[in-house]
Amino acid sequence: MRIAVVGAGFAGLSAAKVLRQSGFDVTVFEKAPDVGGVWSRTRRYPGLHTQNDKGTYHLSDLPMPAHYPQWPSGEQVQEYLESYVEKFGLATVLRLSTEVASAELVNDETGWLIASRPAGAQDPVIVERYDHLVVANGIFSDPLVPSFDGHATFAAAGGRVLAAGEFHDIEAARGRNVLVVGYGKSSCDVAIPLSDVAAQTHVVARELLWKMPRKLGGALNYKYLLLTRMGEALFRYINLKGFERFLHGPGNGLRGRMVDSVGSVATRQLKLRELGLVPNGSFEDIARSTVSLATEGFFERVTDGRIAVHRDQVIKELLVDGGRPAARLADGTVLPADLVICGTGFRQHVPFFDDALHARLQDEAGNFMLYRQILPIGVPRLTFAGYNSSFFSPLSAEMAAVWTAAYLRGGIDLPTEGRMRDEVHTRLTWMAARTNGRHARGTNIIPFSMHNIDEVLNELGLNLGPLTRARQWLFPVDPRSYRGVTARMIRRTADEGAAGQVEPTRPARATR
Repeated sequence: MRIAVVGAGFAGLSAAKVLRQSGFDVTVFEKAPDVGGVWSRTRRYPGLHTQNDKGTYHLSDLPMPAHYPQWPSGEQVQEYLESYVEKFGLATVLRLSTEVASAELVNDETGWLIASRPAGAQDPVIVERYDHLVVANGIFSDPLVPSFDGHATFAAAGGRVLAAGEFHDIEAARGRNVLVVGYGKSSCDVAIPLSDVAAQTHVVARELLWKMPRKLGGALNYKYLLLTRMGEALFRYINLKGFERFLHGPGNGLRGRMVDSVGSVATRQLKLRELGLVPNGSFEDIARSTVSLATEGFFERVTDGRIAVHRDQVIKELLVDGGRPAARLADGTVLPADLVICGTGFRQHVPFFDDALHARLQDEAGNFMLYRQILPIGVPRLTFAGYNSSFFSPLSAEMAAVWTAAYLRGGIDLPTEGRMRDEVHTRLTWMAARTNGRHARGTNIIPFSMHNIDEVLNELGLNLGPLTRARQWLFPVDPRSYRGVTARMIRRTADEGAAGQVEPTRPARATR
């Protein structure tokens, strides 16, 4: 079976490795000239670091190098993925600087026609047939930059508007007036190096997010709070099991006080009240969208005036004020703005699919209808990798790749399509209500990382033992605990179906 994988970030590379070890012929297409996805040198902005510590942010069978700092830089993460390619011999299957222009499902039996071209070229130059397609293009790959009124006049006066991932040269900001739009990780990260060189650095935040100190109270690493099963269980999942029933039942008062205490400590430690930067709502709201690790030094620079934050504001228009580029905020404030850098989110879509195929993949609200965040319902010969963004995105993507390999080897008994569709619809309805619609079209599963991994591995009968999972309640999840899962899957599915056969187009047995 010939499999095309589109994307060479954590999801695409781990999918390629698992599928090759499972006996498939794999080709990986990547538009960038290097591997890495969001960590590619073509997308790294100054100040980019991981949110997870190096002990929790890696693939199962290759830890981060011992000499890396606790929170690796973007360049170091990219180098780590280069070493992953080398360790598992993936270089021969990579087509870097190659863009997939279109992917057409010919029919259920024939498979896909993939048209690819050199990145930046206008016309497809190669059309090839593949039996199966894995979409690993990333849910944070296409930056969404607002369309500001007055942009043409602003640009004519020398003003520039860039997505954070398009800003690479810190010297371009030296002596300039810079506006950073957004309050998420990328916005706060890039504001730090900007404040070292810019004349003024202003952050315009439509809504404040809760920020988590790397060490709560200056001592307790946040990984012991949010990167454990206990931390995850503090937020109510769609289905409650075991101790979670107590936490959200008789123990709900205790649970609530635990969550509130973390928010209180973070507020005091970061001096949010003194700075006027306490977010609206409660700390538990992180379960409704996302939590962002506090960028080292950000609030200190707000305190000393090197960074100014305009909360609950948006840019109303771009303009020219006194002959210089500027921006007017919703409250009427006019700020000089030679450079506007936007950390305003991403568009979740698959650019090489046409509208008709998108319509088959998504519900009426544009959410991806994916069983286990992997399998589209009613579209054969297609799976997704990395559409389960979480606190443990590399591990989540890798375990999804194991599920895909087992599926293609005939090793999964799926529910009926009707049951799968009902389950996905129920989950999306719950996600939309829980997050007020902020779930990246159904692809962001924070903070329920381990719940998703459990569901994927339980369906394969490959979850870790109860003692290991019990340890994960108190200690941060170590991806190395999962390093034997791929080999176990291959052994278990060896008698279920032969690698290289045509994949199932419908559930093998509708038993659930």
